[in-house]
Amino acid sequence: MTSAEIITIGTEILLGEIVDTNTRYIARVLRGLGVDLYRTITIGDNVDRIAEAIHSSVIRADIVITTGGLGPTVDDPTREAVAQAFEVELEYREELWEQIGQIVGRYGRVTTENQKRQAYMPKGAKAIKNNVGTAPCFVIENEHGVVISLPGVPKEMEHILHEEIIPYLKNHYTLQQIIKVHSLRTAGAPEAHIDEKIAEFETHSNPTVGLAAHSGIVDIRISAKADSEAEADQMITEVEMQIRERLGSLIFGSGDDTLEGAVLGAASDQDLSLMFVESGLGGGLKRRLAKVQENNLYKLELAELSETELLEFLSSKMNKLDIFVGLGISAFPIKQKIELVLITPEGSKDRNLEFGGHPDLITDWSINIALNWLRRSLQGFE
Repeated sequence: MTSAEIITIGTEILLGEIVDTNTRYIARVLRGLGVDLYRTITIGDNVDRIAEAIHSSVIRADIVITTGGLGPTVDDPTREAVAQAFEVELEYREELWEQIGQIVGRYGRVTTENQKRQAYMPKGAKAIKNNVGTAPCFVIENEHGVVISLPGVPKEMEHILHEEIIPYLKNHYTLQQIIKVHSLRTAGAPEAHIDEKIAEFETHSNPTVGLAAHSGIVDIRISAKADSEAEADQMITEVEMQIRERLGSLIFGSGDDTLEGAVLGAASDQDLSLMFVESGLGGGLKRRLAKVQENNLYKLELAELSETELLEFLSSKMNKLDIFVGLGISAFPIKQKIELVLITPEGSKDRNLEFGGHPDLITDWSINIALNWLRRSLQGFE
């Protein structure tokens, strides 16, 4: 199967001044083409280090994609680094200089002498026109594989990737497979418990299964390689059914599903209105619920409550609004504690929990624990 590596170039990324979004975007495109991504790395603006990384990557992988370092300044070293990795000289391309002049002219400006750097390419490279920016990019091949150098500006990179690079890859490689990813979302059990239940699936080579833990939520990723989307879907479905059988009600959704969506969906199915009270969460629950469309199904109060006031406050609000199901959450970050109250027609329950993580994570953790408790109650699991 065709393999690839991604190299992002820029000292500003290493310094934390900007966030690299290009790698994620390219990785998803490659996944859709059925290309195996072996590794991704970031290198600062140093010619020797970039050249060394490119040389190593092109020996391991069929396709190496670089982003960044194609601008007109002294610290844009990608062209020189690729030439060094391929042991060729840089050569001036007059047609590229004319293209750059045309792009710059659109803005009513004239080219500067330093922009002439962008008209140089490694000898033997095929120039790729950049219709949305001043940095020409290029493709260069040798007996090991191909290096594709793209601009670092995300929108420029995305445009060229779709307009030029994807057709190039499809023409040069037998890209007959796809990689499809499907996620199941669980709550109510830690990552270690989920792993214990489905460990055998995590050893499979295709589909592959992996876990990703969040604050009170564990996602299960199922990835399949196949010759068609239908075949990949079938492979994923077979594994998903077995995992669902193992985990049952711990699974609350898939893909982009959220706990708040599951809660309001269950309430809508039963024609229920809900009452929420949050204290000590800084409006975190309010923001989460506001993103769900069924926002007419609930009332929410923000309050500052002591540990003994939550039940009385929630009950009072429910009585005034004639609501029969309510959830209250009080978080105490300094004490690393939360108090939860659940009121249903069957009565009231409370839970007092301690939090062992970083205080900044207590909001998401509290909300996820509480919403999952309410979800299970509404769906008849508790």
